[in-house]
Amino acid sequence: MADGSDDSSNPCEGNAMLADCVLDLVGKAKALSGMLHPRVQVSVGDLVRSMNCYYSNLIEGHDTHPRDIDRALARDYSREPRKRALQVEAAAHIEVQRMIDRGEDPQVEPASREYILWLHKSFCERLPEEMLRGENPDTRERVAVIPGKIRERSVSVGRHLPPRPESLDRFLSRFEEAYTSKGLSRSARIVAVGAAHHRLLWIHPFTDGNGRVTRLMFHAMLRRLGLGGPLWSVARGLARRVADYKRLLESADESRAGDLDGRGSLSEKALVDFCRFFLDVSIDQVEYMTSLLDPPELLNRMRIHVEEETAARRMPKRSFQLLREALLAGVFPRGRAAELTGTGPRRASDTLSALAKRGFLVSDGPKKPVRLGFPMDVVERWFPQLYPIRI
Repeated sequence: MADGSDDSSNPCEGNAMLADCVLDLVGKAKALSGMLHPRVQVSVGDLVRSMNCYYSNLIEGHDTHPRDIDRALARDYSREPRKRALQVEAAAHIEVQRMIDRGEDPQVEPASREYILWLHKSFCERLPEEMLRGENPDTRERVAVIPGKIRERSVSVGRHLPPRPESLDRFLSRFEEAYTSKGLSRSARIVAVGAAHHRLLWIHPFTDGNGRVTRLMFHAMLRRLGLGGPLWSVARGLARRVADYKRLLESADESRAGDLDGRGSLSEKALVDFCRFFLDVSIDQVEYMTSLLDPPELLNRMRIHVEEETAARRMPKRSFQLLREALLAGVFPRGRAAELTGTGPRRASDTLSALAKRGFLVSDGPKKPVRLGFPMDVVERWFPQLYPIRI
């Protein structure tokens, strides 16, 4: 796309291949959303939000260990400056995504200029000072990153030269017009999430933080479309196929190849290829989380783990009965612990307290009902391959 172009169109309306992918994604996402009790989904959502942050960090080249992210959420920061900065960055990402998930974000279209500026400001204002410095790749000059402020300098991103600063207002206006259009069908709006992903990265509106903002934007877009619930994350799939992800993003930067390759100055075929990839990754991640969260299979993994912990005297007997109830019922009053375990009130209370101490059961207060928790110690056992490393 030449710097004077205003091409931000969604070329995918009516594309049969992409329409089939959309139908597949919608059906599988809907089935996933109905698998677990809503209260259990809240706990799974906390876990997935941290996972999403981990993989988004990984895409940026920031390999923050899942345990370090977990500690950051408890405000337990490392004394080593670099590690601490990465922990603060992770906590910032999770907090902004939590706001999106709870509906505490601006109630405007996620592809609007207002929303994009809010994302950048909300994320960057939570970063440590040492991370608010971008680098000009040509001059190596360190440039201040001002939260929520459009860049005022020209930049290069690999071989790509994003629009000049004086053009950014027009590009963002055209972007907003294209991707907040109420005239698009729902299928086209779902496909447009992938297209908007590429186009915003192409515009590169900020000195730094563009990748993070773009991934938070498409998370919000999927949420508004009723697809991006708390149970799955596109970022995991993108990070696991990061070479394909970056290659297809770069291909979509190319100029169109003749009159049959769209009407704008960027390649429509390459954009369609990226949209197909984005949908394929989304479907793959929904399928993966569906396999993990299938209640009978999840209960079986939980049971095997609890039996091992009980045999090793690290967990009280009858613990599984309480955890199973929390998974299937979503929440239960503390007074039911004796009934569920078949023991006396005191022993049942001790069992419940032991599980709460380790984070297997959580509640909103000392006398409030309890629900299932997912402490980091059990993630690998209950959710195999959620992360690419043993945690």
